[in-house]
Amino acid sequence: MSSVSEGRFPGSSVPSITRAPRRTTLLTGDGVRIEAVYTPCTAGSRGSGGSDSGGTAIVLAHGFTGSADRPAVRRAAGVFAQRAAVITFSFRGHGKSGGRSTVGDREVLDLAAAVAWARSLGHRRVVTVGFSMGGSVVIRHAALYTAPETGEGVAEEARVPGAERVGRRISAREGRMGAHADAVVAVSAPARWYYRGTAPMRRVHWVITRPAGRFVGRYGFGTRIHREDWNPVPLSPVEAVPLITAPFLIVHGDRDPYFPVDHPRMLAGAAGDRAELWLEHGMGHAENAADEDLLTRIADWTESV
Repeated sequence: MSSVSEGRFPGSSVPSITRAPRRTTLLTGDGVRIEAVYTPCTAGSRGSGGSDSGGTAIVLAHGFTGSADRPAVRRAAGVFAQRAAVITFSFRGHGKSGGRSTVGDREVLDLAAAVAWARSLGHRRVVTVGFSMGGSVVIRHAALYTAPETGEGVAEEARVPGAERVGRRISAREGRMGAHADAVVAVSAPARWYYRGTAPMRRVHWVITRPAGRFVGRYGFGTRIHREDWNPVPLSPVEAVPLITAPFLIVHGDRDPYFPVDHPRMLAGAAGDRAELWLEHGMGHAENAADEDLLTRIADWTESV
């Protein structure tokens, strides 16, 4: 699966912030159409998250085989909407979006399109929250897209060892177009690629890499998966973490059947004192395991940083 140019950022047919939930189609930098849903803050104009204030928007990135309309994603969006406006979207190859899933590589472009849409709607502050595969995407996105006042993103490959594997260099002009996140939350994210240490992940790799598995993915899980291998292999989450300049929260369950707790500990170790780690007792994996209490605490954290 080859990384490609981010190209231009998308516009939107939605001219301004509106209280009614709105669906739209975003065009990514490489020309893939992505379905997206905007949900205004249900708290009205209260606090910085009120939809009328142009304050915070949370962009929610689902896990592999998820979509904007999956019940767990809608439940999380409903909790987050009590604090801020929320944008949900379906990654390429998922739901009603076009293209094929590259399982965390080009999906950075999908997230960038959603973040840019949030800013085009008037939101001054955007927080990305990703689950599982979406967690790896928000990490890589935060490494690629930095706020204009903090730098120019990966403006020169020479600045970052292995930068060619992040996706593509981000120019100063593109960085100013508003695709950066102001804070980042990764829930149940892997630290490294090609992990097969658990039975669920061995099944995931079978779905991704085998023709019969991709058939099951398409017709059993509604996920269209790209058949090509990554070329080049993108920077892994643990390699991307040191490039993150925004406030960063890592959330992981101690009963995650996919990625054991050495994954969040590796991420936290790579971040040093620039990240916060929550190891949740009894929690399983990703959005399906995130209960209302945890989602509310995550939403509170996004307000506090």
